Amino acid sequence: MPAVDANGITIEYDTTGAGDPLLLVMGLGGQLTDWHPDFVAELASAGFQVITFDNRDQGLSTEFDWQPPSQVSATLSTLVKRPPASEYLLSDMAADAVGLLDAIGIDSAHVVGMSMGGMISQTIAIEHPQRVRSLTSIMSNTGDRKNGMIAKKLMAKMARLKPAVTVDEGIDRAVTIFGYISGTEFDADATRERATTSLNRSFRPQGTERQTAAIMASPDRTEGLTGVTAPTLVIHGMLDPLVKPSGGVATAAAVPGSRLVMYPEMGHDLPPTRWTEMIGEIRRNADRA
Repeated sequence: MPAVDANGITIEYDTTGAGDPLLLVMGLGGQLTDWHPDFVAELASAGFQVITFDNRDQGLSTEFDWQPPSQVSATLSTLVKRPPASEYLLSDMAADAVGLLDAIGIDSAHVVGMSMGGMISQTIAIEHPQRVRSLTSIMSNTGDRKNGMIAKKLMAKMARLKPAVTVDEGIDRAVTIFGYISGTEFDADATRERATTSLNRSFRPQGTERQTAAIMASPDRTEGLTGVTAPTLVIHGMLDPLVKPSGGVATAAAVPGSRLVMYPEMGHDLPPTRWTEMIGEIRRNADRA
């Protein structure tokens, strides 16, 4: 896969298809390999040139070295309204994505992000509006600390999990976590296969903690979202315990003229039986541009 220097870091990326440029922004701790190849191929078949990439601190993009708070500590500090210290924010990660577009010669793209990737995508639309043809925010929130927060029962479960020290432990931990947060279509074997591929490629647990700190230290985007003019689609699962459904509702309420689509069997995942429907929604939203 190719890599470019952008926004002062190195970014690993890949492209599929030859249509309208569409930037896929991955979530917390994820790599470009965590986008299922069939999902990417179906987007390409819908007329998109799909660009996937590793966010900073994950995959083969630049890894930072500052000591982060643990994910649990970062989350708890935000709940008591004391954002953790972080040496970068979601704005920096949004600038990375824009820098990637610059480096590969793309003036503007349809931007689709899931979870943390949705937060980054929203930030791109707010801070770099001329680069966004359309916006799709999936299983994300506005950062208002009221909507789309983690369910208390899930937080308790996550707090009891031991940190992963080895790749094998990381794979087991990933399967356990996705079992907690996925909807009714959770497939443990497929999750293990995907985690094995990604974590053998790159294993950066502290990178995930640094990304968590960046999320928690970043400001509320609600006011900025009211100025977004790009056609906007919001997708959320009604069973999502990691970013509760109120996060999607609040995002759609903030962006004028947005469309909200919620799936009853979807948790914090992309259920394969909904891929064709989701991609149809993304295509229709892109056509509004």
